[in-house]
Amino acid sequence: MAAWRRGVALRLCATVVLLDMAFCKGFVEDLDESFKDSRKDDIWLVDFYAPWCGHCKKLEPIWNEVGLEMKSIGSPVKVGKMDATSYSSIASEFGVRGYPTIKLLKGDLAYNYRGPRTKNDIIEFAHRVSGALIRPLPSQQMFEHVQKRHRVFFVYIGGESPLKEKYIDAASELIVYTYFFSASEEVVPEYVTLKEMPAVLVFKDETYFVYDEYEDGDLSSWINRERFQNYLTVDGFLLYELGDTGKLVAIAVIDEKNTSTEHTRLKSIIQEVARDYRDQFHSELKVPTVVVLNTSNQQYFLLDRQITNAEDMVQFINNILDGTVEAQGGDSILQRLKRIVFDAKSTIVSIFKSSPLMGCFLFGLPLGVISIMCYGIYTADADGGYIEERYEVSRSEIENPEQIEESKAQQEPRTGDSPVPAVQEPKDVLEKKKD
Repeated sequence: MAAWRRGVALRLCATVVLLDMAFCKGFVEDLDESFKDSRKDDIWLVDFYAPWCGHCKKLEPIWNEVGLEMKSIGSPVKVGKMDATSYSSIASEFGVRGYPTIKLLKGDLAYNYRGPRTKNDIIEFAHRVSGALIRPLPSQQMFEHVQKRHRVFFVYIGGESPLKEKYIDAASELIVYTYFFSASEEVVPEYVTLKEMPAVLVFKDETYFVYDEYEDGDLSSWINRERFQNYLTVDGFLLYELGDTGKLVAIAVIDEKNTSTEHTRLKSIIQEVARDYRDQFHSELKVPTVVVLNTSNQQYFLLDRQITNAEDMVQFINNILDGTVEAQGGDSILQRLKRIVFDAKSTIVSIFKSSPLMGCFLFGLPLGVISIMCYGIYTADADGGYIEERYEVSRSEIENPEQIEESKAQQEPRTGDSPVPAVQEPKDVLEKKKD
């Protein structure tokens, strides 16, 4: 009886799970070629996928949750997905080059999502990009609310000016990464001091920094550098984004769950350097056995000494800057070839793991066709007909030599009593006659 009840309970659980999956899928639309003409009527968050892609299959349940969440909160953003292999022309028009590719389509604009593939991160991206490009902060209460909600955000303070136009241009490019606001001087906190107006500020790490056009250069480049916290936990997506800044990144490789003295000490040193020596290095420093990345040429530097305090860490970075620490990696031709081989190997392994039959079809069929073509070219005998024809002529000459001589004598023209010299016979025929 107990076993029967357990069986019924398991079947009920399985039914509930299937219904839940079907319920979530109902809020994600399958898009086809008609989407090209109708998509400008709404704001769309679209997942371009390939059926054989393993990463796409991992994203599918998360994407269904995104669709359900966006619908439940009444978001104006519609969530859809498109098979980029079936509708390759549309995918190519939107610049899809890999799978999965997530884009938010807003009017004539298309914004790429490069962050972690989690429900909360994707939804935050959709809210940020689908809303106003620059959001006003009308009160101090609203300013405080934004500070509590966002770890990094930018604020323009002042009226109309050329700096504001540059700020708008930078926001249109970098809205996919961070938030942009505008406010009056009365709204910002009292601890903020401004030497001149208008101004652009970044708030992060419980403090703020002011943009200086003469020292910091281009505004978009400055925003792209400052959109990261000085100390943060790195993942694959964040490391890729850091590569766009062209800065050195110090990475401490540790186990966050390990509370031993060595792990805690190294973490605290990195945090101290990131906090107190920002102005000296003006670069984003990172956690564990310390690795420093030069994102401008993909070189990296491994720790060559024992780090016991902040001074040791500062000395290590200074040695990197003066060239006394050996660089590894880089963007040489050999390194690029190694990366291409690694990427190709990873892609092929991913395809075979997710769908072995599809992998055999994609790679087996072209290899089979190429093998057949090579075999045909290798075994082709271009001179076979000529050899056979020459052989038949020679054999007839051998079998009927008298008849051939008589026919040749009849065909020889004469002038008077002296015969015209006969045309010299082919060398191979003469040799056969001798035989």
